[in-house]
Amino acid sequence: MPIRHRSVLVSAFLIVALMESAAAQSVPLPHEAQIGPRPFYLVDKMKDGPLKTELSQCTGPFRKTDFSIGHRGAPLQFPEHSKESYQAAARMGAGVIECDVTFTKDRQLVCRHSQCDLHTTTNILSVPALAAKCSQPFSPADPASGRKASAKCCTSDITLAEFKTLTAKMDGFNPDAVTATDYQNGTPRWRTDLYAASGTLMTHDESIALIKSLGAKFTPELKAPEVAMPFDGDYSQEKYATQMLQAYKTAGIPPENVFAQSFDLADILFWVKTEPAFAAQAVYLEDRYEKQGLDPNKPETWKPSMAELKASGVKILAPPIYAMLALNAQGEIVPSEYAKAAKAAGLDLIGWSLERDGPLNKGGGFYHKSIKAAIDRDGDTLTVLDVLAKQVGVRGMFSDWPATTTFYASCMGMK
Repeated sequence: MPIRHRSVLVSAFLIVALMESAAAQSVPLPHEAQIGPRPFYLVDKMKDGPLKTELSQCTGPFRKTDFSIGHRGAPLQFPEHSKESYQAAARMGAGVIECDVTFTKDRQLVCRHSQCDLHTTTNILSVPALAAKCSQPFSPADPASGRKASAKCCTSDITLAEFKTLTAKMDGFNPDAVTATDYQNGTPRWRTDLYAASGTLMTHDESIALIKSLGAKFTPELKAPEVAMPFDGDYSQEKYATQMLQAYKTAGIPPENVFAQSFDLADILFWVKTEPAFAAQAVYLEDRYEKQGLDPNKPETWKPSMAELKASGVKILAPPIYAMLALNAQGEIVPSEYAKAAKAAGLDLIGWSLERDGPLNKGGGFYHKSIKAAIDRDGDTLTVLDVLAKQVGVRGMFSDWPATTTFYASCMGMK
């Protein structure tokens, strides 16, 4: 072959390779949200009534909506905070996708639900060189003494480069395991390992690039450090909080597309002072139910009050589902006093997290504990969502399976 022709052929191959590489980095989304069979299954399992009739007649079109927030992506079936989980959430119409943000040993930001969950959400215990760096190495169960298996592996135990060698898996562990391999085999029965063979871990920067390419908005959560702060001498909470938002500035993301979250009110107030454009949509994740024994129907247990939160600069409050709901004298699901007070104070509400409890045939768990007596089937997921949307007036819902919230929002004509 003449050199000239060979050169043209090589150039053609290079162009094709570059095109394939670009395509691999930017997966096109379907024209409409793909919700699959689950929302219809939930409708079929609802109690008979007007809501079931209305939803059963809804056949689309289904569209992306900011009401549908991908809680860690789509972790009902995909490893949380993985590339695959984020893509699934976007395909299901999630208009907002979450990256829980924490930091590595070399102060790089990554997406993990907590700083010390690598032993349950990745394969780190199967990588001897990195397992040896865990804060607490794997300890097998001892049936004779009743001791359960344990481990504690943190992002701050390893560098970013080491983090990137790991693989995401479904969150779970086997407390009765006697080997590290068995310990990692603990996916709840109502989830699946079908899509968990090669979950791709994400840095915070990578999540921004991916979510932007998917056409969604961002809700990063500044996770509470599980190491003493300042970390490694001078890495303070303020530097950490600033670093997270700086990533969006660097990437050219408009503040109105970012819903920065924290369970620490001090973080929100720091952003109010230093980053007012981002603070306008900052989300205070309700933490007082753990720390202060918050009772949704006793205002004296809400410190600070709803009015005080609003006055301090908080605009969006995000409590667990149960805090916004109660049962009336007829056993019907209605807004709690907490929810009514928040709205009266001018606070927007976002709820967490739909489809996190697993099957609802026994009343659900933590997320439905205030209304357990009214819950007895999976279809009640949509009943609860309807009360939250129409009576409580939430502006969005975190969901472990965004197709459900996308379906509901599309059927009800919500934005």
